Amino acid sequence: MSELRLDATQLDRYSRHVIMDEIGPEGQQRLLEGSVLVVGAGGLGSPAIQYLTAAGIGRLGIVDDDVVERSNLQRQIVHGDGDVDRPKVDSAADYVEALNPDVDVETHETRITAENVAELTSGYDIVLDASDNFGTRYLLNDHCVLTETPLSHGAIYRFEGQVTTFTNDRGDDEDPPCYRCIFPEAPEPGTVPDCATTGVLGVLPGTVGCIQATEVVKYLLGKGDLLEGRLLMYDAMGMTFESVDVLANPECPVCSDDPEIDSVEDVAYEGSCSISAD
Repeated sequence: MSELRLDATQLDRYSRHVIMDEIGPEGQQRLLEGSVLVVGAGGLGSPAIQYLTAAGIGRLGIVDDDVVERSNLQRQIVHGDGDVDRPKVDSAADYVEALNPDVDVETHETRITAENVAELTSGYDIVLDASDNFGTRYLLNDHCVLTETPLSHGAIYRFEGQVTTFTNDRGDDEDPPCYRCIFPEAPEPGTVPDCATTGVLGVLPGTVGCIQATEVVKYLLGKGDLLEGRLLMYDAMGMTFESVDVLANPECPVCSDDPEIDSVEDVAYEGSCSISAD
């Protein structure tokens, strides 16, 4: 970390962080020097973007190729009625700039693919997966495992959500799991309906996205226990949280000692669900 250099305005803005022993001015500067790529500016991405911006993450990248629809506004809180038909990355960037001038926001109005994932993720400390399809989840997982890039995963369905964190630090005696260890194969196309078909409780992604943002902030601070090796499941209707321990799969095609996948270009990430190693 460089020499401590919070100015008076920053000391005021982040005062509730600065007075905490676990963060202090050094921790806040660490956040200001941190960088996060958020993939998806929708239901999960919106609260994550909101709180990462408020926390003072110095460099925030946003990837999304969609435009704002009025039906998004029930849950995608960084967009407003006047943003309908605008690119989500532009609307989200305006929100970030209005909330915190300390944050340098970088927009990528594109869909993340095997061809551009390396370029888009390059230089970021951690990736936050706020995508809404299995293809992107597996692509980000595989790339982050291969490049040892930390990854925050979140997903929602109707009244339920799940969150976990993959540091992808493979230097320890006991390697951590990856997304493929927990979910070896994607469901067949068409077997899992999306929120346009089944609906989603509007406040649900707020809870899940905030937990993802919390994990990212903790990672950048180097504080607390991350959800690595644990899948946190949230049931909004029952108002229950359940944490399930997950282990690395010794036969995982991407993170095992003898992986089948050594490049994302060798995998077919077709549509939203078809994942198969060549």
